[in-house]
Amino acid sequence: MSFLRRRKGTDSSKSQNLRCNIVKEDEKNNLYESPRKESYNSKKWSCWDSCCWFIGFVCSVWWFLLLLYNTMPASIPQYVTEAITGPLTDPPGVKLRKEGLTVNHPVVFVPGIVTGGLELWEGHQCAEGLFRKRLWGGSFGELYKRPLCWAQHMSLDNETGLDPPGIRVRPVSGLVAADYFAAGYFVWAVLIANLAQIGYEEKTMYMAAYDWRLSFQNTEVRDQTLSRIKSNIELMVATNGGKKVVVIPHSMGVLYFLHFMKWVEAPPPMGGGGGSEWCAKHIKAVMNIGGPFLGVPKSVSGLFSVEARDIAIARTFAPGFLDKDVFGLQTFQHLMRMTRTWDSTMSMIPKGGETIWGGLDWSPEGSSFNCGAKTLRNNSINNTDQIPNINLANMKNVNYGRIISFGKDVAEAHSSKIERVDLLQDSMKADMLANLTNCDIWIEYHDIGDHRIKAAADYKVYTAGSILDLLHFVSPKLMARGGAHFSYGIADNLDDPKYQHYKYWSNPLETKLPDAPDMEIYSI
Repeated sequence: MSFLRRRKGTDSSKSQNLRCNIVKEDEKNNLYESPRKESYNSKKWSCWDSCCWFIGFVCSVWWFLLLLYNTMPASIPQYVTEAITGPLTDPPGVKLRKEGLTVNHPVVFVPGIVTGGLELWEGHQCAEGLFRKRLWGGSFGELYKRPLCWAQHMSLDNETGLDPPGIRVRPVSGLVAADYFAAGYFVWAVLIANLAQIGYEEKTMYMAAYDWRLSFQNTEVRDQTLSRIKSNIELMVATNGGKKVVVIPHSMGVLYFLHFMKWVEAPPPMGGGGGSEWCAKHIKAVMNIGGPFLGVPKSVSGLFSVEARDIAIARTFAPGFLDKDVFGLQTFQHLMRMTRTWDSTMSMIPKGGETIWGGLDWSPEGSSFNCGAKTLRNNSINNTDQIPNINLANMKNVNYGRIISFGKDVAEAHSSKIERVDLLQDSMKADMLANLTNCDIWIEYHDIGDHRIKAAADYKVYTAGSILDLLHFVSPKLMARGGAHFSYGIADNLDDPKYQHYKYWSNPLETKLPDAPDMEIYSI
């Protein structure tokens, strides 16, 4: 019994010791765990966590929608659209097909400036792997990957206006040359698709692609583009039962085709040798879309400071950004260096001078609303009774004859109140020409000098008659080339033999229409 008591006592003591050890171990663990729990509970949600969750959420939603878009039937988006907006109307091509219209006259498209694709055929080492890849149009991928190399290959020679040594960039051929300017940005694609609905195809449609950077006559000198257009039109007429073509030029393509019609009639070597009856035999109609026959003022701002409308808008949102040396790119300088080698831009300088565009104190538009009011569409405002809700307090005599004005106050002031310093003083001209012997295009401003740039601004106002002097002043090499290929005046006598030169062919004020009485011309 005593043994059993001792055994029982021993067991009870061991179990008690074990319980004590467990309690101590638990207390010890709690001592170690409590700091971690307190640390975990005290951790706050940071901004970094929010950003990560937001990016993850956006990516997840994006991939889900992408998966949904690629797996759903093609009819569902149209069904949803029709449920919201009502039944969709038929495209024009479908309507014409229901009316029984089919292929008749072959169609020729003539794209405008910048809308045609350009591809690389020969380049420098920095353009390795880009053979026959698009440098202009499409995704513009090379612009982002190697911008300086891209600008170098998109530039022309500053002396000849043709290819620089070791570089050959050529226009893309076929309908794909200008169907889309970039992804989702169509040019001719919708028109081509609608014509296909009534039976047109590549044998009855032709894209007259050309290198829109070159002067019009140089497209023939370098690529024989005018001869190719002539041959293709003749082929289309011959293979379509003798039916004449309908030509649809757009934007600068309108001027280019006007040049073509004079070129094809002129004798070689300057012209195509088709004779005076060629247009009458081969062209049914010309449908001009947005043709800048008399030029466009925005071409002046583009040549003067590389500021077309889009760039000007961008500068209002980010003042000074494009002027800065961002990653060594010097954006504006390279844009100016590149675009001032494109001779085609000079074809759209306003033509006709002050006779067409107006002078310092008058313009064909007459009175107009100020910039803050809605534009009055009618040219005449004499009968205001027929125009409701017009606040005459908002009317100002804004003179659009002033193509360029340095300052809003100058643009609105009467010419008698404007103090102007003559830009073309003889001493300044001599000093300027002495400094322009070896200037490169992107440092022309440096060679001109700050005081001469100030002199250009001190002249205050430029009309269509004086902007040519301004452009000669700030970009002499460009205008020297342009003077050999384009003219901007008004002919006194179109029978004068000098107007047989190609420099006058794209100016409707200095050239005759083709000898084709039955040819129809539309301007849209």
